[in-house]
Amino acid sequence: MAEQRELSLDALVDVLKAAGEPTRMRLLALLAAGDLTVTDLTEILGQSQPRISRHLKLLAEVELVDRYQEGAWAYFRLRQEGARVALVRAMLASATTDDAVLSRDASRLVTLKKARAEKAQAYFSRNAAGWDELRRLHVSERDVETALRDMVGDEPVESLLDLGTGTGRILQLFEGLYRRGIGIDASRDMLAVARSNLDRAGITKASIRHGDIFNLPLDGHAFDLVTIHQVLHFLEQPEAAIAEAARMLTPGGRLVIIDFAPHGLEHLRDEHAHARLGFSHQAMTDWLAKAGLALEKTTDLSPEGTDEGKLTVTIWLARDQRAVEESEAPHQRMQAGGI
Repeated sequence: MAEQRELSLDALVDVLKAAGEPTRMRLLALLAAGDLTVTDLTEILGQSQPRISRHLKLLAEVELVDRYQEGAWAYFRLRQEGARVALVRAMLASATTDDAVLSRDASRLVTLKKARAEKAQAYFSRNAAGWDELRRLHVSERDVETALRDMVGDEPVESLLDLGTGTGRILQLFEGLYRRGIGIDASRDMLAVARSNLDRAGITKASIRHGDIFNLPLDGHAFDLVTIHQVLHFLEQPEAAIAEAARMLTPGGRLVIIDFAPHGLEHLRDEHAHARLGFSHQAMTDWLAKAGLALEKTTDLSPEGTDEGKLTVTIWLARDQRAVEESEAPHQRMQAGGI
């Protein structure tokens, strides 16, 4: 369905009324930069939670922001599509870059995100040596790896990129599949562990590099297979990491994501620095589509028993659509020419 680009007079007035208030415009500017909680917004704007909540409710009523629940936390985000939000983005784009209020809000947002990133980084550093053991607390790693290999298949690939490589386990698991492998991680402690593991396994065709998953130190469109194994739930903006991963793919290349299904284990936020409590199939499908990828396969791996303290692992496999579109183009041209 084509996206609506025009608004009725009433809808136009509704949007302008909603956005035409300083606090609400500041909220829209912040939410355009990513998903945030009410607590985040009160901290940045220095206003009370009831006041912020009232403004968010009004913005949601005119379909400018979306609200979604993750455990006990409610996140808000600027809507991704539609004529209403297109108008808001145009207004934000016209704002002067040196406005004191908006600049201060942006600076506070950077500080907030930096503090969260440092918290996650500290967790990685504390647990570098026992990372694989921590993963086994959630679900059988053997079952995950078996399902992962079945999903990826045994067809050789030229190049593999593992984002958030951790101990380098993915590079070991698919050693027989790729000719060239690279593992990226932001934690230097984890990089040391990964390098040690690869050395121990005698793997010389894979290298380990320090890098930011949101801004990879690599040329794009260079990898046939990209993997993100149990990383996204640590990130404030997982969709941005998916977009960067998609940028790395060759035409027709595949992205595999392994992470948790939605759950309500709140203690994982504080005890294990989880920023997200799992991901729904719909959210993942939307993020992949926005990155130009089509979801091909999904597998849910539920733990044995009914222990509420256990987690379900989901594997998503998506493919870059450029090769498909290019292969269809000649056929479409032939049809158009009556051949």
